[in-house]
Amino acid sequence: MAKKLPKVDVVVIGVGWGGGIIASELTKQGLHVVGLERGKERKTEDYYMVHDELRYALRYELMQDLSKETITFRSNEKIRALPMRQYGSFLLGDNLGGAGVHWNGHTFRFLPYDFQIRTKTLERYGKNKIPADMTIQDWGITYDELEPYYDKFEKTCGISGEENPLGGKRSDKYPTPPMKMSPQLVMFRDVTKKMNLHPYALPSANLSEPYTNPDGISRAACQYCGFCERFGCEYGAKADPVVTVIPVALKTGKFELRTHSNVRRILHSGSKATGVLYIDTTTGEEIEQPADIVMLTSYVFNNVRLLLMSKLGKPYDAASGTGVIGKNYAYQVLKGNATGFFENKEFNIFAGAGALAMCLDDYNGDNFDHTDLKFIHGANISISNFGLRPIQNNPVPKGKPGWGKDFKAASLKYYNRTLSVGAQGACMPFRHHYLDLDPTYKDSFGDPLIRLTFDFEDQDRELARFQVSRCEEIMKEMGADTVVANKELGPYDIVPYQSTHNTGGVIMGADPATSAVNHYLQMWDAENVFVVGASAFPHNSGYNPTGTVGALAYRAAEGVIKYSKQGGMLV
Repeated sequence: MAKKLPKVDVVVIGVGWGGGIIASELTKQGLHVVGLERGKERKTEDYYMVHDELRYALRYELMQDLSKETITFRSNEKIRALPMRQYGSFLLGDNLGGAGVHWNGHTFRFLPYDFQIRTKTLERYGKNKIPADMTIQDWGITYDELEPYYDKFEKTCGISGEENPLGGKRSDKYPTPPMKMSPQLVMFRDVTKKMNLHPYALPSANLSEPYTNPDGISRAACQYCGFCERFGCEYGAKADPVVTVIPVALKTGKFELRTHSNVRRILHSGSKATGVLYIDTTTGEEIEQPADIVMLTSYVFNNVRLLLMSKLGKPYDAASGTGVIGKNYAYQVLKGNATGFFENKEFNIFAGAGALAMCLDDYNGDNFDHTDLKFIHGANISISNFGLRPIQNNPVPKGKPGWGKDFKAASLKYYNRTLSVGAQGACMPFRHHYLDLDPTYKDSFGDPLIRLTFDFEDQDRELARFQVSRCEEIMKEMGADTVVANKELGPYDIVPYQSTHNTGGVIMGADPATSAVNHYLQMWDAENVFVVGASAFPHNSGYNPTGTVGALAYRAAEGVIKYSKQGGMLV
């Protein structure tokens, strides 16, 4: 029998960016918050002098143990889903801070078009532009309504950047200036300006200078060591929940953090939750934590899985198109790379930072005319200087051997003579792309795994073909002697790494029939349950999702504070 604890105001499931922001904002208002994190605690000191590519980038020390819990995957409903037993397409963060610790720091704002995508597409192109089985919908909130929360997240993190010439209007400038520009980034900027495009410095959560945020948290500037993605930052220069929002919550004395706490069910009666049931994995003890408000603030797959296992909300049924939990899974289209090999130019590519890049949005969202194109939306195009580490980076031109003495010679020659211009493409939802519980495979507790049904569509292939041509044009203008660009996007393959930008499954909107949460991320079917994270995205844009996750978390925190005082549906 589960041990029952005294009731608290709020219980938060998962303490990454979403959970950290929620805990910080609610405890400052005097609410008692318990944060349940299934992983262990983390601190900056854990990463002192551990620039170990093998340990972190290849052996995935900061990631979820797939032998205990994973996902299953199938490309369509006609085949059996199989478990992902080793990391490939995406990485699932674990422990305190979650994926907010091992991210690169790209902190974009989605375009105004994204939040009203269906309405704007119909207005400009008519109903025939949207395929019958594409399930795009407006988000139930506009960019202008979300803008103050973007600003708040950027100031919490100290985002280093400059205004996007083709982005939404800003109420204030970035809190810190752009990062230093390397020669290849300057080359990209100058070339694209001559092409009448609109380059700008990628907005970075790696500080360009020392910074103290509005909560009084001070952090050091980036050292450009090149160990960001898949690594924790030993300087605290990369904004993550452990060095920004979690300390603020703990300082209030109102936040109780419990690590090694794996939540298995949300307890509920009718239209309200009563608390959660979790396992203390250090003792195996089953514990019930009653709460007035329950908040799911975990990763996409975990948010969806926990709702389905708890029988909270109506599961999505692809055959009828009804239900909402699991609906509108989306990914990212990343086949748009053009690699340039230079015979007589060398670049310092081993140093850098996770968000040191120049980019442009001329071919993103609806910033260009799609009338004669067979797709909607687009991609952010960029050139990066992330710091290419030696084990995973040894490109050679086509025609060179893939192994042996000649390969080694070519690899040494081109290691610092290779640049890549890439496109990060938006991903639209389709009726047959969704998440549900796997009927066969279970985790170490005996609970069903989450099942992913997804494949690339003609929409994605057309978008990739268009975007890689734009990247190829830019790379040729940059003077590469050889340019390699693969323009064809094949079936989705879960084996090679592509992006950890999974979205959807608990989507937001204005209609309970087609969405799971409102614009405060409050569940339509359970008024005291809020679901925070990229699971709320009805589609995925041509950007990294974290900036929008952070903005929506601040918006949700405001909603929870209102709910704690008045109760009822906020919308």
